[in-house]
Amino acid sequence: MSASPPTDAATIVTGSDVELLRASWGGDHAAFAALVKRHERLLHGYVRARLTVAADVDDICQEAFLRLYSGRTVPPEAAAGLRPWLLGIARNVLLEYVRGAKRREHAWTELCLEVDERGGADAGYGESDDALSRLPGCMQGLGPSARQAIDMYYGCALRMRDMAQQLKRSEGAVKLLVHRARQALKRCLDAGRREETAC
Repeated sequence: MSASPPTDAATIVTGSDVELLRASWGGDHAAFAALVKRHERLLHGYVRARLTVAADVDDICQEAFLRLYSGRTVPPEAAAGLRPWLLGIARNVLLEYVRGAKRREHAWTELCLEVDERGGADAGYGESDDALSRLPGCMQGLGPSARQAIDMYYGCALRMRDMAQQLKRSEGAVKLLVHRARQALKRCLDAGRREETAC
């Protein structure tokens, strides 16, 4: 399918949101750029006001615009303007982000409990949140492969076999990688506990 002719400058300035969106679906990049420029400030403000991690605002806004572009269908209620529809898309992306963040938090909790359990009854963590609060820093101390393996195993709940396919390693090598990563995390958590006890 050939791209539609570029939208003229007057249409880019005065054209409706729907006109610009349809032109962008036809391959007119200038039309989509104009649409983004028209709404990016609103969208950025909407997302920023609802998000505590400022570093993720741009990613969420980009994802919302991408979904707007990829939709290829304008709902009837958006005929008068795309703002409510675009904000609805952003809301859905935010909900997915929050659910993903919760999954990551739960993955850290699960990992922390497993490390505690492997450490034995005298590990000293009990019901405190100390180990969980130290876990992100300990994760950062892992090598890239070990960190990726832990994230895949706990964060994505992948089976060893599936991890082996993605990492292009044998299943035995992946099991060893996860085992060593868990041991490294346990050592890191134990070291942090000893430092706190010494203070």
